[in-house]
Amino acid sequence: MAHRIGGRKLSRKQGPRLALYKNLTVSILRYERIQTTEAKAKEIRGRVERMITLAKRGDLAARRAVVAEFPNEPLVVTKLFDEIAPKYADRASGFTRIVHLGQRLGDSAPIVQIELV
Repeated sequence: MAHRIGGRKLSRKQGPRLALYKNLTVSILRYERIQTTEAKAKEIRGRVERMITLAKRGDLAARRAVVAEFPNEPLVVTKLFDEIAPKYADRASGFTRIVHLGQRLGDSAPIVQIELV
């Protein structure tokens, strides 16, 4: 029995799946909105919220945790701490919004736009 096993596999092995999650999270923080499939958007929503919550703390430990998550993205880290986190200082959670856009022509996958509120 597979109790307490959450998350979507997205037809990928663990390494490529985690790389996909990091790349999508960086894209959302960089561009503040992206279009992707509904399953991918729902899977990375929590990761984006966690990064914004860490940035709202603003201390050195939080910055090091974000840098450990995105070691090759110093511009995204500074944008997260300097622009995004102050914008959500009075908001407890719910930093992202998922808007349904329709279906993709090739395979009828549901396409959504995930954006920062």
